[in-house]
Amino acid sequence: MEEIRRAAEAYYKNLSEEKKRNARFYFNEMDIDGDGRINLDEYVEYLKKDNNTVLTHPSLFTALDKDGNGSLDFEETIVWYYIMQSGRALFCQSCNTFLADVYFSCFQCFCLDESPSTYDLCCDCYGGKRFTHHDDAVFWDNYTLLSQSRSLALEAPVQKRRNVLKKIGMIVQVTGIVVGGACLASSSSCSIM
Repeated sequence: MEEIRRAAEAYYKNLSEEKKRNARFYFNEMDIDGDGRINLDEYVEYLKKDNNTVLTHPSLFTALDKDGNGSLDFEETIVWYYIMQSGRALFCQSCNTFLADVYFSCFQCFCLDESPSTYDLCCDCYGGKRFTHHDDAVFWDNYTLLSQSRSLALEAPVQKRRNVLKKIGMIVQVTGIVVGGACLASSSSCSIM
């Protein structure tokens, strides 16, 4: 979780003042009683109201609560804001815990299939073989997957890469952060949505 926390802090420091105000707005909206802290009930109530039930899993709240006091202050909520904006809310397909650090993804689901899921697993479930997936699945950790995806992208024709980068540019303009573009393009069927 510390890597995500560091990324969130760097992300926040580089936000425009308007987006920083937006992050504060979300915090104030969640802090129903106005005490400057968000407890689990406030957190869950806000996310359910916003139809964002995926993020109500207790393992995410626990991971966000760095000091373990049962509530989130603004600095801890910045991590939640980053996760929301980046699409980094990933959960293990086997044990359903929040994937805060290194995790494994099925390469075929990530890059080759039309699957909406990348079939992500925590290290414990992957290492302990506590999952069921297709027999020919090849799993890579998230760092290797990113590196290999770049290699595949570089194999694509230059014009196709440029077209993908234009699409990514449009996503960045809308969200302020790149989401979903790890496997950019290959000469086969891997593409950005």
